[in-house]
Amino acid sequence: MKEDEYTTLLEKYKSKIKEEFGETPAKGPLKISSKEYTEFKKELYPASYSLYEKACNFSGNLLKLTVDEKKAVKINKDISACHLNVTPSGVQSFAILLPLLVIVLGSFIGFALPILLIGKPMMFFVIFFLFGGMLMIPALQKVPSFMANSWRMKASNQMVQSIFYVVTYMRHTSNLERAIEFASDHLEQPLSLDFRKILWDVETQKFSNIRESADAYLQTWKDWNKEFVEAFHLVESSLFEGSEDRRLSLLDKSLDVILNGTYENMLHYAHDLKSPMTMLHMLGVILPILGLVILPLVVSFMGGGEGSNPFVTAIYISVLYNISLPIGVFYLGKTILSKRPAGYGAVDVGEKPGMKKYKNVNIKLGKAFVISVNPFFFSLVIFAVAMLIGFSPLILHALGSPDFSFDEDGQFKMLDYVCANSGCEEEDRVGPYGIGASLLSLLVTIGLGVSLGLFYSLRSKNVIKIRKQTKELEDEFSSALFQLGNRLGDGIPAEIAFAKVADTMKGTTSGDFFNLTERNMTKLGMGLEQSVFDPKVGAIASYPSEVIRSSMKVLIESVKKGPRIAAQALLSMSRYIKEIHRVEERLKDLMADVISSMKAQVKFLTPAIAGIVIGITSMISTILTKLSAQLTSFAAQGEQSGGWADMLKIFGIGIPTFHFQVIVGIYIVQIAFILTSLVSGIENGSDKLGERYALGKTLISSTLLFCFIAGTVMLLFNLFATSIMKGTLGG
Repeated sequence: MKEDEYTTLLEKYKSKIKEEFGETPAKGPLKISSKEYTEFKKELYPASYSLYEKACNFSGNLLKLTVDEKKAVKINKDISACHLNVTPSGVQSFAILLPLLVIVLGSFIGFALPILLIGKPMMFFVIFFLFGGMLMIPALQKVPSFMANSWRMKASNQMVQSIFYVVTYMRHTSNLERAIEFASDHLEQPLSLDFRKILWDVETQKFSNIRESADAYLQTWKDWNKEFVEAFHLVESSLFEGSEDRRLSLLDKSLDVILNGTYENMLHYAHDLKSPMTMLHMLGVILPILGLVILPLVVSFMGGGEGSNPFVTAIYISVLYNISLPIGVFYLGKTILSKRPAGYGAVDVGEKPGMKKYKNVNIKLGKAFVISVNPFFFSLVIFAVAMLIGFSPLILHALGSPDFSFDEDGQFKMLDYVCANSGCEEEDRVGPYGIGASLLSLLVTIGLGVSLGLFYSLRSKNVIKIRKQTKELEDEFSSALFQLGNRLGDGIPAEIAFAKVADTMKGTTSGDFFNLTERNMTKLGMGLEQSVFDPKVGAIASYPSEVIRSSMKVLIESVKKGPRIAAQALLSMSRYIKEIHRVEERLKDLMADVISSMKAQVKFLTPAIAGIVIGITSMISTILTKLSAQLTSFAAQGEQSGGWADMLKIFGIGIPTFHFQVIVGIYIVQIAFILTSLVSGIENGSDKLGERYALGKTLISSTLLFCFIAGTVMLLFNLFATSIMKGTLGG
């Protein structure tokens, strides 16, 4: 009997142990529900990666490749860093199959389509797709590396804040698990997800305790950010200190380590940045712009004679300037940005709850009624109208509209379609070469650049104002916390201390924050926590700052242990905020030279030089067109026709200014976009709101400056060209 009881009891405990280790399904509810896990996975894997994942997995099934062991280890590190659901074999297969598809389809289209349209193949496109496809292979092999670097840059921008939150919490409560949870609640993605993953791995029993889980996570940063790893280990060491003073000094030391390490890394990056940025500027801006100066003459002399088609020449230039060069500049910029060390990244407050309405254009109709319109619609209207007017010369010609002149002599024409060779039919005329059409083409550039800039500007204008107010509050918040800490240190209750600090700092943003908190407590009868964190009237709702939010959380938790503990926590937070601000200012000073130079290039020099080049092109085009017309006229006059016909083979009529300006204008918008994003990334790291705001300002100003200079120089140089031709050829 006793043996049966013993067997029953043994089986019972065996099944219990198996159940706890997941060998048999648990009868009771799990500690973490499947809904939580689903939400975690949904947040962890960004939707933008899903298409790439599907492509890699499909390619891996189609073409099974064996990857070199060393290469596979590196790719697996990148895949793990950005949480991609792919294999190294799939990455390599996709990097080969897609370029092969581009080469085959692109070459076929470049060969067959021109035969249908113009009666002969364009070998230029066959060669272009062949070289383009070959260059795509090494580029696509590095996609996981770029994704991982992008993920690391986003995460590393929050590393100082992460240590700040962990240290701040552990000063008053020496519990690493609670501190990591506190940090994950206040950090933005992706580091908040990584911290949540540390907790998740403990809760799902992948690791037996929080230290093992944290140490496993720190291994992924060992090669990328040693200061973060060292700082976190110091935080862990503080758990084993018996002396309170020693424990607090280790916590302070951990923040000092990551702050000093951040500064030193950024110092080296700033020194190493000058050479690649100079190369990028030369290859992406200076050489292409200089090439534009000589390009019109090259096109005119190489494309002259019978059968030449300026429109086909324009397509060649467009492929070079609007596809190849921007892709090259973008790739170089991404490579430079991928080497940026940990720094500071501002929070995109527009993504926070209740802030989405500020990303729209809000039109007030009365006191209570507000219409919220997406800026996309305004941009779309401007784009459509500008494109319609800009391309009107092509539309008018297609509809058979007669040409007209702006002067009595017929020199300044609207359309001015001309014959590329002698004896052409009306439908074979090419153009438009008229000054009117050239000036209208500027609206195509304005339509693209201004509509894009307006979208980004309107999308970020309201939100950036809120962030600037919040930033002002953060800048002066350290002194406000210091005063609040001193009041609490005197033994005054937190509710009264808020009123005193609000009175002392009257007229400042911090004073308004404390005044609002105090008013909620006295007039609405709220408690301290509710007066700060109430979603509708709480003080934090008007100032969406994680630094302030975390400070108030620490205050509310520490005040439960008494005013003196709360005072110590606030005084240490005040010191931390000052230290972080000091290092942040030093980093800005380090990057100032490179950043200011790049901004000047994007905002003024590049648009100005390109605008002047367009004017020169217009003048050359006018001279060559009129010269070609005169030579055609002479060739048709009898005896000396052979000599004039030979001259016609030397002189082409050049590419129309209309087409050339559209190509260069689009290139200016592309370069302004790429370089502004690069400058924002170097200066602020992964800051989408700051990038959108910078794009809004730069795209509008650069586009309008380019179009103004191009239009002015075009008019002046055309006047010169007309007077030169009148004097040379007798009108």
